[in-house]
Amino acid sequence: MQPTPSARTILRDGLWHNNAALVQLLGLCPLLAVTTSAVAGLGLGLATLLVVTASNLVVSLIRHYVPQDVRIPVFILVIAAFVTVIELLMAAWLHELYRTLGLFLPLIVTNCAILGRAEAFASRHPVGPALVDGLATGLGFAAVLIALGALRELLGHGTLLAGAEQLFGEAAAGWSVELVEGDVFLLAILPPGAFIGLALMLALKNWLEARRSG
Repeated sequence: MQPTPSARTILRDGLWHNNAALVQLLGLCPLLAVTTSAVAGLGLGLATLLVVTASNLVVSLIRHYVPQDVRIPVFILVIAAFVTVIELLMAAWLHELYRTLGLFLPLIVTNCAILGRAEAFASRHPVGPALVDGLATGLGFAAVLIALGALRELLGHGTLLAGAEQLFGEAAAGWSVELVEGDVFLLAILPPGAFIGLALMLALKNWLEARRSG
């Protein structure tokens, strides 16, 4: 039995030191494809957060009852069940955002970060730490999605929170802020812009780490 780390250590690892996107570089397909706006990044980030937290909780609860030789298929089924529920709820209540996210919403099932936390942590620790780990992993991944989406939206269209009504309802239609009129740097919202934006975020994190340690 592995020793259970403290909640503070789990949060620090999930949010920064072992961030799924910036350190482990997992889930890059939806991360790079969806983040053309802050709202799209936030929508996928919230969905991923709910899935990883709920799946960690269930995996921890059933860890003593699942045989070792079938644990991976069982974990995938648990994750797929939660993804299906969230996908159906989003299709019913947030249909415009559901259409914006498209194929990448059901593809949360294949996100290696979620399965990795279920196998490496939730299946080996009690419910409390597993729940904290799911929250930390989901929040860390969502933060990168939102930051990259905001960066690309700002550089590409000169706006922030465009399409907020897709997630928050018609009352949020006026939340969009136009900082620059017209398209600014269209490369930012094209596929190469996603790689460049993520590279800049990785460089910033590494610089902050090097400055802190130095």
